Amino acid sequence: MTLFSPETLERVCSCVAERLDQRTTAVFRECFTNTLATTIEPLPDGTAFVVTGDIPAMWLRDSTAQLTPYLHFLDDPRLADTVAQVSRRQLIFILHDPYANAFNRAPNGAGHSNDLTELDAWVWERKYEIDSLCYPIQLAYDFWRITERTDHLSDFVAAARTIIALWRTEQDHAGRSSYRFQRLNSAASDTLAREGRGPIVAPTGLTWSGFRPSDDACALGFNIPGNVFAAVELTHIAEIASGVFDDTDLASAAVDLQREIEDGIRNHGVVTAAGIGTVYAYEVDGLGNYLLMDDANVPSLLSVPLLGWCADDDPLYLATRAFLLSDQNRYYHRGSAASGQGSPHTPSGTIWPIGLAVEGLTARTGEEKAAILRTLVATDAGTRRMHESFHKDDPTAFTRDWFSWANAMFCELALDVAGLRTYTRQPIAARVES
Repeated sequence: MTLFSPETLERVCSCVAERLDQRTTAVFRECFTNTLATTIEPLPDGTAFVVTGDIPAMWLRDSTAQLTPYLHFLDDPRLADTVAQVSRRQLIFILHDPYANAFNRAPNGAGHSNDLTELDAWVWERKYEIDSLCYPIQLAYDFWRITERTDHLSDFVAAARTIIALWRTEQDHAGRSSYRFQRLNSAASDTLAREGRGPIVAPTGLTWSGFRPSDDACALGFNIPGNVFAAVELTHIAEIASGVFDDTDLASAAVDLQREIEDGIRNHGVVTAAGIGTVYAYEVDGLGNYLLMDDANVPSLLSVPLLGWCADDDPLYLATRAFLLSDQNRYYHRGSAASGQGSPHTPSGTIWPIGLAVEGLTARTGEEKAAILRTLVATDAGTRRMHESFHKDDPTAFTRDWFSWANAMFCELALDVAGLRTYTRQPIAARVES
């Protein structure tokens, strides 16, 4: 099966070539083609399986992000069918195990089979992350909004109810949750403390997460970017429940939980720190402790306008952004090759192309967007692809040669700079005020 029309690829690349320089166009062509040509496999049941790149498993997060630049070209019926197939597969996986973050193509037992958690042969990894449940809702919603198709939503109501139930449970992780995760003989970032239960937290209205979008363990339990993402996607659940299924009970359940999470963000996720001011915290525990940082993986604090949480000129966001893109953020690195956000997931002093792309996509001026795009092209180490991270002083020192999520984010920024990014998410109605 052809996943897209070759004419679409040529049309998009030709439009990019007319508006951007030759080197940027060459990188764009490689990145835009690579995901479609190498990572997506249609399955006999009308779904599609998506590998992240050099890891042969399907992450619910990555498989959505990898498709982001193609959402602007769903007038191609083959490409639209491919996105629908991926969405169907994601919803099936959620129903199979909503705590899992990555799955196998078949029940072959591949992956981290020795972790102490409730594993089965379909699951590659069972690190519970809020964003693993947010991203499939985002893809289902975006596809519906753009195409008005509903044939990918056959499992949506069941998946949405499963997600809401899980997020409700994890509002009281200590009292209600049976989720545990331990990886023996591993780095502390790869496992949960206290025999797999994770850090101590107090109920806040926020929903708990064991791990960050980086797959690293949360330090304080309530990840604020993840909760922001959940609040946005609950509005999308409510919209689909009402607009497609006329399911007022599901819509009400989504809105009620959204309001509780937003109250939790307002009351616990916004902090005032000496020398920094009032900003979003990255993580909190409901006991008065908070963590000021960001991680280049999305959802990040830097990315919240992209998610549809707030406008890019929101005062609280701008104050947070100023902190994140400064030396006060321990994971912001300045170097001779580039400056940008990194992650505790990768070696010290490394910058993430995903973080640079987010910085560009949320920038207020075209000049800043174009400058960051030039930086990404200049730091590809001559490979014409993006990587997970590269050293701030030496782009040839990079991690992950084949990382489809980073390629997709580069394409999204290139399309933005070229004026070809036609679909963006609007901020949800409720807002946390500074």
